Amino acid sequence: MDIFKVLNMVGGLALFLYGMNTMGEGLSKMAGSRLEGILERLTSKKVFAVIFGAAVTAVIQSSSATTVMVVGFVNSGIMKLSQAVGIIMGANIGTTITAWILSLTDIKGTNIFVSLLKPSSFSPVLAAIGIILILSSKNSNKKKDIGGILLGFSILMFGMETMSDSVSGLAENESFTSLMTAFHNPVLGMIAGALLTAIIQSSSASVGILQALCTTGAVNYSVALPIIMGQNIGTCVTSIISSVGASKNAKRAAMVHLYFNLIGTILFMTVFYILNSFLNFAFMETAAGAAGIAVIHSLFNITATVVFLPFSNLLVKLATITIPDDKTSETMVEKKGFVMEERFLESPAFAVEFCRQKVYEMAVKAKESIEIAVESMFDYSNQKFYDVEKLEDEIDDYEDALGSYLVKLSSKNLSKKDGQSLTQMLHSISEFERISDHAINLAESMKEMSNKGYEFSSVAQTEMKVLCRAINDIVDKTIKIYINSDIEGARHVEPLEEVVDRLTKIIKIRHVKRLQDGECNAEMGLIYEDILIDLERVSDHCSNIAVELMTIGENGYEIHSIIDEMSDEKKVLFEEEYKNLKNKYSLDAENDTIYA
Repeated sequence: MDIFKVLNMVGGLALFLYGMNTMGEGLSKMAGSRLEGILERLTSKKVFAVIFGAAVTAVIQSSSATTVMVVGFVNSGIMKLSQAVGIIMGANIGTTITAWILSLTDIKGTNIFVSLLKPSSFSPVLAAIGIILILSSKNSNKKKDIGGILLGFSILMFGMETMSDSVSGLAENESFTSLMTAFHNPVLGMIAGALLTAIIQSSSASVGILQALCTTGAVNYSVALPIIMGQNIGTCVTSIISSVGASKNAKRAAMVHLYFNLIGTILFMTVFYILNSFLNFAFMETAAGAAGIAVIHSLFNITATVVFLPFSNLLVKLATITIPDDKTSETMVEKKGFVMEERFLESPAFAVEFCRQKVYEMAVKAKESIEIAVESMFDYSNQKFYDVEKLEDEIDDYEDALGSYLVKLSSKNLSKKDGQSLTQMLHSISEFERISDHAINLAESMKEMSNKGYEFSSVAQTEMKVLCRAINDIVDKTIKIYINSDIEGARHVEPLEEVVDRLTKIIKIRHVKRLQDGECNAEMGLIYEDILIDLERVSDHCSNIAVELMTIGENGYEIHSIIDEMSDEKKVLFEEEYKNLKNKYSLDAENDTIYA
């Protein structure tokens, strides 16, 4: 084998790895909208977890990536360790799809239909279609993603063909055949497979390399089988590295992955070689093919999953013994649920969903802070003040962590929909943080009133109760429509915001009149004015959130421009809803007309 063959081999491997990565990215983005909400549908049923793990891995073409994400899910508290076991097992099954795709290179025959199934026949066509889609996808991210998948697949298959061609003469090379003979020893074969996979951190890629070497005809099943078994162990390195610095449960998830593959490999090899010593399997000394490698890879992982799934709790216990609880040292991740998972950045669709869940948590906390602050206006206590203060600190932490994480995520190759979601979340976290700021302002105002012995007059209290009822309703409505991505529901926030503006102006006019009549002192008047400003600003931020939801992907965020562009029919509906809400949150009939 001369230097040019070696260069061809290296080049083919590079194209193979690049094509696999490109195809996986394209598939992941195409499936992103489906994958984003799938975590919410996870159940405790182990079989569903296995199916989920297999499906996701088949999409992103990497069991290592799936297990790294599982470590992240467990670390962030999204997923329980018991759920992670099934997904890890499913990931091992899903990764075998790559071997089956690559086995197409093993197809032989002169029949036209058989020839069409060969990668050398259809890959150039797919590459041409892919590049046309990419070049013509000016405003269509979907076309670009499909083009990327086709082009990635073609590059992958071309790289596989290049590797196979470059090693085709190795059957006559004594050094190579001697090396392969050494791997007849099952232990050496397992070590070689584990080391290769650990280095390139992809069992799919290492299996592909083995399939390419099989085209020489010098690799028997007696050599290939232990190497495949070792590859299943080597792929665990990625998840173990990913678990460094993570929570104990995340480390346990990585250990479950290792124990599942390690114990499964040892048992499989032990049983197989004991049977072989008695039955002397004839196929072991025949030349291995790409399809045969795929069969062995799938057979082992499916069998291991079927055998170990009923005993998955034992794997969890074994991992727990290995990583015991330490009550005296609680990690930051265990203390703070808002800590972001850097592991997800390599899988943008999951990272976007992870961020979305955290933004939802932030939104609920903002709603809770306003509710407590409003409650304290009529029944103040120091405990309520401390509760609002604590929530405000937590929400600030959410904003800092999410803001930094979303900026990092924005540099990744996102689908159009994920990019829009990211932009929306960046705007929204600022709005939720400002709502919590106004909540603490309200709580501080009530604390000052309490310390100075001030109270609302009966008239002011009646007015404030109407306004606070409207504030609680607009916040509750906004959080619900945001979490449910209810664009139609978002259109009903603005009429209520207009009513809040109207109420605030009426109450301010009344307040000025009371000041003029000497019914309220100046210092209390300033506090009262601050409270009205904070309440009105809360409704403004709710309006901003609703508008952001309605205008996702559009330029400009002014609600007045949206109202101006409404059709006549929608304007009538808007006015009708506004009139109904005005009656619902009405002050007394005599003075309600002071400001129309």
